[in-house]
Amino acid sequence: MKFPYGVSDFKKINTQGYFYCDKTDKINLLEKSDSQLFIRPRRFGKSLVLSMLENYYDVAKKDEFEAIFGGLKIGKNPTKLRNSYFILKFDFSCVDPTGSAEEVKQALFNHINDCIKGFILYYGRYNLPGIEVNKNDAISSINSLLNSVRMTPYPVYLLIDEYDNFANTVMMGVQSSKKRYETLVHDEGPLRTFFKAVKASTSGSMFDRVFITGVSPVVMSDITSGYNIAENIYFEPEFNDLCGFKQAEIENVLKEIVTKCGFEKEKIREAVKLMQTYYNGYTFSHAADEHIYNPTLCLYFFKQFEKRCEYPREMLDDNLAMDETKLEYIAQIPKGRDLLMSLVEHKQQVVVSRISKRFGVKEMLTDKSRDNTFLTSFLYYFGVLTIVGDTEDLKIILKVPNLVMKSLYVERIQKTLLPEPEDRDDGKLAAEKVYEKGEMAPLCRFMEERYFKVFHNRDYRWANELTVKTAFLTLLYNDIIYIMDSETEIDRRYADLLMIMRPDKRYGKVFDVLIEFKFVKLKDAETSADKARKLSEDELMLIPEIANRITDGAKQVHEYGKKLEQKYGNLRLQKFVVVALGFERVCFKKLD
Repeated sequence: MKFPYGVSDFKKINTQGYFYCDKTDKINLLEKSDSQLFIRPRRFGKSLVLSMLENYYDVAKKDEFEAIFGGLKIGKNPTKLRNSYFILKFDFSCVDPTGSAEEVKQALFNHINDCIKGFILYYGRYNLPGIEVNKNDAISSINSLLNSVRMTPYPVYLLIDEYDNFANTVMMGVQSSKKRYETLVHDEGPLRTFFKAVKASTSGSMFDRVFITGVSPVVMSDITSGYNIAENIYFEPEFNDLCGFKQAEIENVLKEIVTKCGFEKEKIREAVKLMQTYYNGYTFSHAADEHIYNPTLCLYFFKQFEKRCEYPREMLDDNLAMDETKLEYIAQIPKGRDLLMSLVEHKQQVVVSRISKRFGVKEMLTDKSRDNTFLTSFLYYFGVLTIVGDTEDLKIILKVPNLVMKSLYVERIQKTLLPEPEDRDDGKLAAEKVYEKGEMAPLCRFMEERYFKVFHNRDYRWANELTVKTAFLTLLYNDIIYIMDSETEIDRRYADLLMIMRPDKRYGKVFDVLIEFKFVKLKDAETSADKARKLSEDELMLIPEIANRITDGAKQVHEYGKKLEQKYGNLRLQKFVVVALGFERVCFKKLD
């Protein structure tokens, strides 16, 4: 089996025997609108969709239609517009975002001109009248191309990939500045001027159709008066799976791999469950009836599984790990860190009244405008939150999509709270002793002596067991060995933190871990921070409030442990109750 990991060339995939999840039936739906904006998170197959449209509508590929599309859904019932356009394609991810606004403008013009030069060479046999490329004015080059095309029977289908890529990079990057960004998108900046030209050309035999992809509706908001005719199909349920795989599609591939590797059929169920846990969870429309899998992650998993007949060692593909920069951006915004902490603490969910359908430069660059709706909407568009439903009062529930995305949150919180690499390394070493040797004491001492010191007074006021659990989670998190789960439902009750070894890692000599967290406020223990720090371990355990919490926690852990043993049967379970006294002390009890 050949999996097109990192390949977005539609023709190559469908003529050289690569796996392709057929989405060509969507072409007929896309034809209902002449100009469309399609937004998806990065690494979600947008470029392959553009390549599909490019191959389908390109007049120069008319004789190759059967070879490329013959075995696909659209090949059996093509539309009248197939192979009837010249294709002009821009990829703004190729535009260098560094330097001054004038240098970015020139980089944009250079890219447009290079694409037009490629257009001239590719369609040379169609006897196009002379097209003049103006190196100092790409808009002039576009107009010259359109004047030439007007003399032929074929209109132009304009494809723009990652229209917001370089502008987002400028906005969030090291060189970010409000002035530079506004220069690009406002007044007569290069982006606004470009899209005004596109808008003016979407008539007659010029730009007959336009399809634009991006990650977020940020830039389009700022250039809306320059280009306000694209239909945003982001929220349309019929396009929920235009990129990405459905559950049944995943299962079909896994069946083939399991058969090829000679595994028993039970392996299919195990592999499906593992992919559900790590990868499933994306919904882009309220009306969609099924979650969608990220195609890049799936192809990464398939390729590794098929090649070695074993699951990938690391479930998070490095290409997706780059999404952590978006969380870093949010963490630096006032209230942003609190939102990330809250998402990890509260079942990875947040509730908002609405999702913003467009962002302007002020929202992105002005702290006062970056409220909770902005923050959650931003994370939603970048694929680190997704829709899961509505509340009873019809607000929108957004959730961390899956386990690999949760790992990015945990890593960002860890770096935010423990900015020094030495602290993070020492904390991880202490955490490893929990699941390698069943020793909780080193981790508790690390929390007391180093981790809790990063919490400010404003954190202290709102402190509870969720805060403590999150702090422990950031160090214990290890999705290479474990299926990490907090608030795990066990017989209609919830365990605070459960670390169950992945089914393919059970040969290792480490422990499964179950931890119940409790929190006691200083005032409830009738002590002060100074006094608490001076207490011995034995004195700490004798405080009535702490003793009661340990007793209660022990009962819960005992019950959870029995249920887990019944469910899995072969656990090496280490069970703990951990009690924090304010942000000063931590004690624990290990249960048999």
